[in-house]
Formats: sequence, structure tokens, C-alpha cells
Amino acid sequence: MTDAGTTTTPNLLVVDAGSSSLHLTVVDGEGRELAARHETEAPGSGTRQVIEELLRQAPPVAATGHRLVHGGPRLLGPTLVDDTVRAELDRAADLAPLHVPPALTALDATRRLLPDAAHVVCFDTAFHAGLPEPARTYGLPQEWTERHGLHRYGFHGLSYAWALDRAAALLGRPPRDLHVVITHLGGGCSACAVREGRSVDTTMGFTPLEGMVMSRRSGSVDPGLLLWLQTSAGMAPEEITETLNRGSGLLGLSGTSGDTRDLVRSAARGDRRAALALDVFTLGVRRGVAGCAASLDRLDALVFTGEIGCDQPEVREAVCAGLGVLGVTGGLRPVNVEEDTIVSPAGATVPVLVVPTGEGQRVALETRSLLTRHAGQK
Repeated sequence: MTDAGTTTTPNLLVVDAGSSSLHLTVVDGEGRELAARHETEAPGSGTRQVIEELLRQAPPVAATGHRLVHGGPRLLGPTLVDDTVRAELDRAADLAPLHVPPALTALDATRRLLPDAAHVVCFDTAFHAGLPEPARTYGLPQEWTERHGLHRYGFHGLSYAWALDRAAALLGRPPRDLHVVITHLGGGCSACAVREGRSVDTTMGFTPLEGMVMSRRSGSVDPGLLLWLQTSAGMAPEEITETLNRGSGLLGLSGTSGDTRDLVRSAARGDRRAALALDVFTLGVRRGVAGCAASLDRLDALVFTGEIGCDQPEVREAVCAGLGVLGVTGGLRPVNVEEDTIVSPAGATVPVLVVPTGEGQRVALETRSLLTRHAGQK
């Protein structure tokens, strides 16, 4: 095998480690899947063994690409990992404590197993690195902002970058010509305004907790309410943090499930809490989409991605039926989407598109592009 820095089309190991899952995929130079392993638990003590087992079954790999939710204030694009970069990644862990530590566990395991390979980290925050200053700035004292780096980072950027390119192809227009809102609906949920290929607003902020109601996360709540819970209700910060991140959202509202598929079935059987949870959720998505649209001159399309965005037509319909003010209408085709699709009626003023999530594919593209650039510099 040639060196990872000079191989033109190396096989890549793509590692997508989440707060409750681990997705490993080996792809060739054309993006074809050669081997895969999907775990339903976050990386931990057994991660090295899981990766080692996959590597024994797969063709040799020359490099790895890792999805990281947060790159912190200094890492703003795909980056080759060395010891200095690895130390910098530790500083980002506090900003996304559910996501970054598991991803670093997987990164450390692959670096030990493949010491001669190139290891590249790709960040969800990178897509939003150029947010306009008004969109990234909180209404806080400038001293706080400068001292602590308090600003909106935004997330789901790898998903947005993939969905933007796929949506542009579906519409037959280059990304630089489009003004679109993309909403990623999955375990985490957010929306993003894209103007001429660039993120100009997004609903998630300093952490992935801000914005819409999500599966188990609360989304935005009145900060005064959180202060009241500490000072008047006597709740410890640790309890509040755990509940906001893992016991709120659809799960907290329904009391039964954070999965929209369960809630749609329960609501159809007359479960009022499930119905309310879905209503709160879809209203939150509409608010997020409409708020992001305020940063555009026009709305060329609304794009859904993420597991809920693709697999839950009831949610898409409820969102779009309430966005008439933006020229978006309901009456969508009620299909579970497995490929890029326009689901709005023919002749719709604002087309509604669904693009299957492509974070792993985007990591592979960014990793390969970075390695090619490095090879060209040698």
C-alpha cells in the first residue's frame, strides 16, 4: 500500500461516534461501502476491540476520517490529527459533553490501532464558521463574550453541507445561487439558513442544547426559568444539566418515548400527552424554519434531512402545513424517503425536498480532499 499522504484513492475508515452510538464504515475511493459496523452504545472501554474486529474483516485502510460535533474556537475545518491537535480537541469537550468525549475515545483507539495512517477530524461547527457577526453574537456584555468565547457555533454542519449539495443537484441549480432553509431532524434537531452556499443563521448555538425541542433535549428555555430552578427550587446544576440533555424534549413531554414513530402511533390511539409532545415539537420546527428564513432574501426551497426528516411524513406535513406565511404548503407525498426526493406537489411555490442524511459521506469527502491537498504540497 502506498503512503496515506500520496495515495490518490485510499480506502478510508469513517468513524461517526455519537452520544449513544458508534458507526464505522470502510469506503473505497469511489465512496462505495466495503465494510461496516454499527453499535447502539457510545464508545467506551470496548471500542478498540470493535474497531479492530472491523479492520480484520475489511480491506486495508490508509486513513481515517472522524466526525466531531465541536471543534472549539480554533479548529475551523478538516484537520490532520497530531498530538497538538489532539490536545486542542480536549478543550472542546466541555462545549459538547455528550458528544465530543465519546468521539475522542474512538479517535484515540484508531490512532493506536493504525499508528501509520493519516487521521483527519471533520467538524459539524465548521460549516457555520463564517456566520455573520449579528447571527453569531449573543446579547451579553462584550467582556463576557471576549473572555470566554461566548458566541453561536452552530452544529449539524456536515449534514447541512451534504444536504445543500444534494438539494442543489435535485433542483438543477448551483449551491451559490440558492437561498434555502435546511432542517436536520433526528435525535438532535436544528435549522440553518443558507445564502449562496454559506450558513448565515442557525438555531443551535454555543452548545447543541439551544434551539428546537428535540428527542430528549429541551431546546431553548427561558434562562430565568433555569436560574429559578437553582435559586428557588433548590435544584443542583448537575441535575438540571442531566434533565435538560437526557430527560426533556419529546421524552419529557410524553413521559413514554423520545421517538416520533412511537408518539405518532400513541397519538392515533388517543394519547393526549403524545399528541401534545408532537404539537410542541412541530411548532418548534416551524419557529426554527421561519426564524432562519428571516436571514434570507427569498426562500427557494425547504429541505428536510435527518432520521425524522426522512422517515416521518406526518412530521413533515405538520411542519409545512403551518408555514403558509413563507409560501410553503402541505399536501406532501406521505413517503419514507431513501433517496433525494421532492415531496411537494408539482408547481409548489416553494419546493419541499427530502435528502437522506449524509454525514458519513461528507466526512469521507472532506477527508479525501484534505489528504489530496497535502499530497499536492509535498
